[in-house]
Amino acid sequence: MHKIKRLFTIKTKFEAFLVIYALALGATERGMVYMDQYPGVGGQLLALCCTGAVFMAGGKVLDAVDMQRRWQF
Repeated sequence: MHKIKRLFTIKTKFEAFLVIYALALGATERGMVYMDQYPGVGGQLLALCCTGAVFMAGGKVLDAVDMQRRWQF
C-alpha cells in the first residue's frame, strides 16, 4: 500500500508544475465550453472563475511541496 501511495504523492516542483499544467488545460477547456453554452458576460465570468481556480490551487500545491520538503528530516 505504501508503494501505491508514493505514486500519487507530488515530491518535486517539476511534478507540481506538471499537475498545475494539467489543471490549466482542463480549466481552459471547461471555460471554452462555458463561453459556448452561456454567451455573453455570464459565460466569460464562469471561464474567468475556472482559470482563477487554477491560480489558487497552483499556489497551494507549490506551497505544499515547499512545506513537505521543509518538514522532512
